[in-house]
Amino acid sequence: MTGTLNEPGSFLNGLKQQAANTQSPAGTAPWQILVVDDDAEVHAVTSLVLRNFQFENRPIQLIDAYSAAEAETIIQDNEDICLILLDVVMEHENAGLDFIKFVRQKTGNRKVRIILRTGHPGQAPEQNVIVDYDINDYKDKTELTAQKLRTAIIAALRSWRDITIIDANRKGLQKIIDALGSIFKLQSLKKLASGVLTQLAALLGMSRNSLCVSSGMTITRVAEKKLQIMAASGEYERFIDCGSEACLPDDIRESIKEAFQVKQTIKKPAALVAYSTSERGTENVIYLSGVQDLNEWETKLVDIFSLNAAIAFDNNYLNDELEETQREIIETLGEVAEKRSRETGHHVRRVAEYCQLLGRLYGLSEDEVTLLGSAAPTHDIGKLGIPDNILNKPGPLTPEEWLVMREHPVTGHAMLGKSERSILKASAQIARTHHEHWNGGGYPDGLAEESIPVFGRIVALADVFDALSHDRVYKKAWPIDDVTDYIRRQRGEQFEPRLVDLFLEHLAEFTGIKSRFPD
Repeated sequence: MTGTLNEPGSFLNGLKQQAANTQSPAGTAPWQILVVDDDAEVHAVTSLVLRNFQFENRPIQLIDAYSAAEAETIIQDNEDICLILLDVVMEHENAGLDFIKFVRQKTGNRKVRIILRTGHPGQAPEQNVIVDYDINDYKDKTELTAQKLRTAIIAALRSWRDITIIDANRKGLQKIIDALGSIFKLQSLKKLASGVLTQLAALLGMSRNSLCVSSGMTITRVAEKKLQIMAASGEYERFIDCGSEACLPDDIRESIKEAFQVKQTIKKPAALVAYSTSERGTENVIYLSGVQDLNEWETKLVDIFSLNAAIAFDNNYLNDELEETQREIIETLGEVAEKRSRETGHHVRRVAEYCQLLGRLYGLSEDEVTLLGSAAPTHDIGKLGIPDNILNKPGPLTPEEWLVMREHPVTGHAMLGKSERSILKASAQIARTHHEHWNGGGYPDGLAEESIPVFGRIVALADVFDALSHDRVYKKAWPIDDVTDYIRRQRGEQFEPRLVDLFLEHLAEFTGIKSRFPD
């Protein structure tokens, strides 16, 4: 009888076509029900009985399997099946029961509801099956009327719906915990904002265009409420370079402004605009496009996540303020030291730029490059301890004067070395080691090769390049060819060979920095 289902004019095929035509109204996802039975008439009658069936304004979609083996393939490929109407006796007398074990134990699917339908109740006694197998209902085919079938299906679908909601809520809360653990580790504000978008998209199980916009309020600029785009994904990535909301499409910009004005999350057609603020007044809005039909729980998840993300933003703002203050203090100290020795403050700016470029070429991480650039300006801070008659002497130093000058690395390290702040610790290290030589002939400690910290090795080359190519109280600027010849000769002597190679290979970029910050 199974073969007649494929015949174009058959009665059974007509019934199945009638059922198919009643399913999937526009915009609704049908409840998927797997019918597993080796009797084609059972499939046909089930389709006829459930032809106009709906639950919560959603139709059903019947998926037919004529053996347990066929059903195993279907259930593995489809996680959206809500209910299985299952026969016991098919390929063999316990095929249905073996299939239940496959579903529950092999695939680990505990959500799908299973209604066992049998025409041979004596072969699978109800009490034994209920106790030994994870099924949800047991029906004798002879007593299963159309009304009882509909009632059993409604109960099963309602159960599947509730279990799915509970499971989604559990997974959502776990994702929030995992996501917050990730984003609180991100120090860069841009990385943090990008991480928030990524985690929120994962939280909602979607991959859509999204924007993260901040009011730009920080602890020192509370009055400024200029909206700033901090991160974007998908098609919206093109707005990153613009930075402000002025480049956004009118509908998106107005939705974002509305969320800031009403100070709450708002829903728009096919979009969610999630608002959050922290105790310090930092306001943020995340715009998610393509979002439809979020339920109440999903909306609450977005609010919970956004609130905690706002705290992370707050912490990041404060951290940025602290680091920016440290950078300004260090750069100012560097300028003070250089001005005292009658050298322009641009020297420390150029050295910082050279060091960052050389650090990137060398393969340092972006965080290390940033730290190096922030710490480099105080490399000669120890010169504050050198007497003026030695520091600004126009002619060559005597051996005794040179011994005094050679003390400035130790003095600089003593001035900065007591702090536990990462920038000041790096500054102290650079101050002490930037006159060490690769061959061990430098000072103050006679370190050699990789025993010299990499920051010290990089600053050593950057400092010499800038000093030789600019006027000093004791000399005139060297021509650039003479400078590069000297650096080339000192490869493996004063400077690390690899750093010299990188410098010479990218010489145009270093001379470009020199041109941008002239004396």
